[in-house]
Formats: sequence, structure tokens, C-alpha cells
Amino acid sequence: MACCESADSSKGSLESDCHEFPNSCAAAMEKEYLSPTETFSTPSLQVDIQGYDVEFDPPLESKYECPICLMALRCAVQTPCGHRFCRNCIEKSIRDTGQKCPVDNERLVEEQLFPDNFAKREILSLTVRCPNNGCRDKMELRHLDNHVAECKFATVRCPQCQESVWKSQLEEHTQEQCLRRTVTCPDCLQPYVFEESKVHEMICPFANVVCQFCNLELIRDQLESHRNTDCLKAPVDCTFSFFGCGEKMQRNDLAQHMLEFTGMHMRYMAEYLRKQSLNGCPPSGLEPSPEQRGGARGGGDPCQCSQELKNMSETVKCLEGRLVLQDQQLRELTIHNDTQAGQLAEMRRKLCSVEGTVRELESQQCQGIYVWRVEGFSAHLRSQEAGQAVVLHSPGFYTGRPGYKLCLRLHLQTPSAPRCANYISLFVHTMQGEFDSKLSWPFQGTIRLAILDQAEGQHHVEVMDTKPDLQAFQRPTTHKNSKGFGYVTFLHLTMLQQRQFVRDDTMLVRCEAMPRFDPYPRREGVQPRGPEPSL
Repeated sequence: MACCESADSSKGSLESDCHEFPNSCAAAMEKEYLSPTETFSTPSLQVDIQGYDVEFDPPLESKYECPICLMALRCAVQTPCGHRFCRNCIEKSIRDTGQKCPVDNERLVEEQLFPDNFAKREILSLTVRCPNNGCRDKMELRHLDNHVAECKFATVRCPQCQESVWKSQLEEHTQEQCLRRTVTCPDCLQPYVFEESKVHEMICPFANVVCQFCNLELIRDQLESHRNTDCLKAPVDCTFSFFGCGEKMQRNDLAQHMLEFTGMHMRYMAEYLRKQSLNGCPPSGLEPSPEQRGGARGGGDPCQCSQELKNMSETVKCLEGRLVLQDQQLRELTIHNDTQAGQLAEMRRKLCSVEGTVRELESQQCQGIYVWRVEGFSAHLRSQEAGQAVVLHSPGFYTGRPGYKLCLRLHLQTPSAPRCANYISLFVHTMQGEFDSKLSWPFQGTIRLAILDQAEGQHHVEVMDTKPDLQAFQRPTTHKNSKGFGYVTFLHLTMLQQRQFVRDDTMLVRCEAMPRFDPYPRREGVQPRGPEPSL
């Protein structure tokens, strides 16, 4: 803080002190109790400073309060009428409102003011709090300036953005946080103001950008050249646009367009040349030479356009010949392509037939014991939880060779299904097979159904006997018998969490079908449910 006493006022004070104290005593006291916050390097730095605007702890007594600025006395002076004021406050009052005391209106001139060094010493000894936010330090008023100069919570203005920051964090702010700090572009190595980062990114010649047509990533300087020459998906005009073709296409389709519309392009070119010959102008944008223009005006040699037209006509004939050859080649390629497409379709048909035969042979080798892998079971569960019907059919399999052909049908019942909500339903269907004419109908025997525990072998098993009078076991008249036989409530879905029925998102369903000639003892009716240790 700057001193509140100018050179002239100091002189006046000393003259006033001469009446009250010896010269040596007044000078010594003035020097002894001068606050470090009240010194000026030059008189020209004087400003009108009021009292100390700081927080005192304990609060400031009223006797140390300036009646004008209502703050703690700074450079306390006393009047002949016994009132104390800040030197600046009372001198400004005398200059502005007249030569009188602001408290009792007694006549008062500046020469009558004298320093109150006792009050000054007492005030400088009072305890104050640091004015910086976040700092809880306390010290005598005389040491406040020294503390503030070193306080880590002191605020200064950033020289770049003028924002107030803590002095201890000024370096970090100017290097990492200031919006006006200078940074270097990692692509082009050019400096710019951090606040303008987005603007620089839009114009940086070496920044990575993406082609809007092919999504290829490249630097901005290469983008225009890439679009004009290399990008296969960039829109381009037809090569014969000069002659009248108005088609636009992707660059990678240009060659196909040129091949398909060669005849049309030749007609465009011929029409253009015809118009040029009728107008007496040189073709292909060629301008006559100055000598040609001069000769035409002077009635000299005829224009050399005829030679150019002759050359162009020969070029057109050559291109027409090539067009005929290309048309012939195109027809041959079309016929060859159609032949290959037919052969490919025939090979695919044969492959499907062979695959079907292989599956049929495999199904005949299972001897009535078939394990069905239901893969992607979690997706089926999500559909079931969403209330969607989930119905799955297994591939067909045979009870032997010869034997009956069967398949399994699995339902995941929805949460809203009556009497079977959240159950797995499992049924057996008969199918048309290779040996149906050699077998006795209806199908009779025992069928064992199980969902396999893939960890401990504690499978969930149900055994049922066929019922010859049911439509489900009659000889099927369609590819698959529409009627099935099995369990509506085979297994509750909550059981899947108690054992490892599902592993690697796959559930295994096992069916063992034993015709009546099988030595396995036949049991009438549906047996009680329960786990079997193994199958």
C-alpha cells in the first residue's frame, strides 16, 4: 500500500510538531511508528487512500475508527479539538467542505493537524485476518503487507486473460488452464491461442479429415486432390459431357458407363461434329489461328477447318468400328455369363440334394438315441421374457434302420400363458420316413425325454409310453404329423439356474425312442417326474 502523506503534508506535520514536541523527539517517533504500508517511493505516487479496510480480530474499537471513512485510522492525526481522523480523509474534507472539523464544526486548518503516533502504534499492533479467500492466518496489522506479498492465497491477474488466480497457481494457470495461452499444433507445428483451437482445427492443413464420399482418413491438404482424382465414390461427369452426355456417377462406375453407352457417346460426338461443320467452326473447341481469321476477312485461302473435320471423321469411323467389335464381345460375354450362372445354380441344387442325403443318412444311424443341441438359448429366453412365442423344431432322426422317423418340438411358454407360464414344453412328432411302408402302424413303444445337466450329470428325465389310439402316433400323411405327444410342463425355467442345464449358451435335449419290440420293459401311463443320475 502507498503512503497517505505527501511531501508537503509531511512538512506541515513537522511544523505542527515543533509546537508540541522537541524536533528530535518528533522526528524519532515519526520514524519509529511509520507503518511499512504507508511509505511512498516518490511523492508523485500519492493517492487518496482512506482507512484500513481489513477484518480485525477482535473487532475494531470505535475510538480507532475514522469518523469520515468509518474504517481503521490510517496515518492517524489529531485536531486541536481532540478528534482523530485519517490524514487523507481530514485533508480532503478541509479542501472540499471548508476549514472546519467534520465532527463539531470548529475552525480547523491543515497546519493545526498533528500526528497521533500513539493511536498509530496501537492500531498497527492490532490483530487482523488475511484478506485472501481461503487463508486463515492472523497477524499484526504492521505485518499484513509482508504476509500478503507471500500468501499462497493471494490473487493476481493473469497477464494473458486478465482472470484473477492465486499467485501460487499463476504458472500452472498460464501454462495449462488459461484460455489465451499459446499452444502448438501437433500436426502443423504452428502456434495459436488455445481459445481458437476449433478454428485452427478447421483450417489446419495437416489435420486428419475424412472424405465425405468414401470415409477415407487423410490430411486436409490431400483432400481436394483425393476428391478430384482418386476417390472412387466421388461424383464425376461423364467423359463425353463436352459432347452432350449429362450423366453423373461415382468414379468407380465411370468405366462401366463408358462401356454400356459407347454407341450413345458416338452419336453425341457425331452430332457435335455435324453442327460444327454446318457452322464453319473448328471442332473440339479449336480456335482458328490469327492468319486463318485474317485470310477469311481478306477473302484469301479458305479456312483449314475442312482438314480438321476430315481427321475427326476418320476418328469417328475408327471408333464406330471399335464399337461394333465391343458390342460383339459384350454379347459373347453375356451368353458365357448366363451359361455359368445356370451351371452354378445346378451345382448349388446338387449340393443341397447331397447335403439333404447326408443328413438323412446320419439321422438313420442314431438308433433311436438323439441329442439335440439348442444353441443361442439366451436369445430365446429374452424373446420369452418379452412375451414372444418361442417354438423350436429339431432335425428328424430314426429309431433304427429300418425305423420310425421322429422329431422334437420345444416351447418356451410366455409369462402370461395360462397354467403353464414360464415352463419348457417338450413334444415328439412322427415324420414321413424312408421305411414307413415296411413298418407297422401306429407307432408303439417307450420314449424317454431328458434335458441334460452338463456339469454333474443330474439330468431331468421323463418317460412315457405311446398310445396307439392317438393321432400323434399314426402314420403321417404330411411331411410332419401336426399332432405331437409329450409334456406341457416338462421343466420350469427357474430350474435352469439351479443346475447347469445351459452351458456355453447351449442346452442339450436327449430323446431315446424304443419301439415295442425293444427289450426295455414297457410301463403303462406317465411315470412320476424326477432326476436320474445318468442316462
